[in-house]
Amino acid sequence: MNRIFGTGKAKAPKPTLTDAIASTDARVGAVEVRIKKLDGELAGYRDQLQKMRDGPAKNAVKQRAMRALQQKKMYETQRDQLQQQSFNMESAVFATENVKNTMTTLQAMQESNKVLKKQYKSVDIDKIYDMQDEMAELMEQANEVQELMGRSYGLPEDLDEQDLEAELNALSNDLDFSEEAPSYLADVGAPMPELLPEAPDAAPAPRVPAEPEHGLRL
Repeated sequence: MNRIFGTGKAKAPKPTLTDAIASTDARVGAVEVRIKKLDGELAGYRDQLQKMRDGPAKNAVKQRAMRALQQKKMYETQRDQLQQQSFNMESAVFATENVKNTMTTLQAMQESNKVLKKQYKSVDIDKIYDMQDEMAELMEQANEVQELMGRSYGLPEDLDEQDLEAELNALSNDLDFSEEAPSYLADVGAPMPELLPEAPDAAPAPRVPAEPEHGLRL
């Protein structure tokens, strides 16, 4: 059947804004090249006009310069229009991407909302309140037990801290802190006794050896 009737042509993909922007930027580049070429021609005409005298030849060069200037103005207008079109398409692309991002965020939030609802269905708020009340009662009982374990025995319960402080001050006044020093510290300032004899005033005379018998001397 395909050989007889043939097959339908494949549909070309629809152009996108990105493709249109690329095409427009390429056209802007081509226009810029023509403008630069006309700038070079105008610079040459200007140099010629400065060197030429007034006359038909100078007027002809001036006419060519005027036509080149008109073409330049036309290309500059086209360039500005193309650049504005490219800017508008880029703004549209930016807005489209923002919408896509917003939709993605919205879908993610919807899925998260569904999960939270499903999870909270299994949560009983009343049970949580009851548990908190039980915890508060247990903590109160624990504090009571600590107070009972820390209770002092054998002390009167009507003692006042101010009365104790006054009694302590009276006790310190009755104490005599100027007691005599012990006997072993009484003679600390007495002079030390002389333990060694005094040295003699003059040294003794040297000893002379005795002469040996039979008149022999060593």
